[in-house]
Amino acid sequence: MPIINRVAEFHEQMKEWRHDIHAHPEIAFEENRTSDIVARELESFGIEVHRGLAKTGVVGVLKNGDGPSIGLRADMDALPIHEANEFEHRSKHDGKMHACGHDGHTSMLLGAARYLSETRQFKGTINFIFQPAEEGEGGARVMIEEGLFDKFPCESVYGVHNMPGKDTGTFHLRSGPLMAAYDTFQIRVRGRGCHAAMPHQGVDPIVVASQIVTALQTITSRNMDPIESAVISVTQIHGGDTNNVIPDGVFMEGTTRSFRPEIRDWLEPSMRRVVDGVATALGAEIEFDYLRRYPSTINHVPETAIAAKIAAEVAGDSRVTTDTPPVMGGEDFAFMLEKVPGCYLFIGNGDGEGACMVHNPNYDFNDEILPVGATYFSRLVETVLAA
Repeated sequence: MPIINRVAEFHEQMKEWRHDIHAHPEIAFEENRTSDIVARELESFGIEVHRGLAKTGVVGVLKNGDGPSIGLRADMDALPIHEANEFEHRSKHDGKMHACGHDGHTSMLLGAARYLSETRQFKGTINFIFQPAEEGEGGARVMIEEGLFDKFPCESVYGVHNMPGKDTGTFHLRSGPLMAAYDTFQIRVRGRGCHAAMPHQGVDPIVVASQIVTALQTITSRNMDPIESAVISVTQIHGGDTNNVIPDGVFMEGTTRSFRPEIRDWLEPSMRRVVDGVATALGAEIEFDYLRRYPSTINHVPETAIAAKIAAEVAGDSRVTTDTPPVMGGEDFAFMLEKVPGCYLFIGNGDGEGACMVHNPNYDFNDEILPVGATYFSRLVETVLAA
């Protein structure tokens, strides 16, 4: 069962939506123009539109008789990146870019909404969830806190993400953890400033910070079961203003990634122990702040089996990988999967000439997979909500 013929017929319209959204990127909680487009198109399909969750979120509700309910989610926000591409639909807003393909995800779901509103080969309720602020700001969490699943109950929920480097139109999924929990930390090292030529008169926070970076790596390499997976990365160090002064303090920031909730719970106290120990040994003071951002994206077994079945019908068995390795990137669809059973999967965005990973200023979504994603969403509904 390949691409739905009717979906293929409005491939060009999906491309137009995608190029328009790509050219007018909007970052977290500022997706006003994008949500206007989504709401306008849904209304034109005869779908009931609800707005206002998480400021710019849009939920379209399509009912066809009594039956179960399903949620289909697409993210809408762009990234604060200056686009390097020169094609016609490049960003018109300097410093903002659709560098992760959310323009494509939104267009896919609009395509599915149009098809399903025309054919209505299902029995029950579809909630088309267009979510803002996936990129680090937790728009899914905010929508849920503001009543997403209370106002629009879903018995299952599904989402997709393009994946550069994988063959165009292939599907990649697994049950259990697919993407990592994403947390951040900040460390402020307080020493005692002095002349760089007389370091014995002070407490050098740069030396302390350097020791902390090294010591933190022993948590994953020497304190954790080697079979488990976790990452601790210090990504910023700021301290000092000139070459002959040892500063009073250093600011450090970074991220942790993990899959199992038990490992996530263990990382914070382990880091605090190491940071406090290094500071005490070297005579410095520490402020350590740890912020939990996104939980691990954990797919549910029954829904993953359904998703894999539909993916195979759309792309063929040989183009579906059901044991794809989990990735350390974070994804706030995880909040939805904590509340409602479901599945999140990757669709190959291609690996041809010029292809690059997401969050790159040269990235662009592959328009060829728009009907693939729209067909997947549509067949999923027609299976889960079989008439």
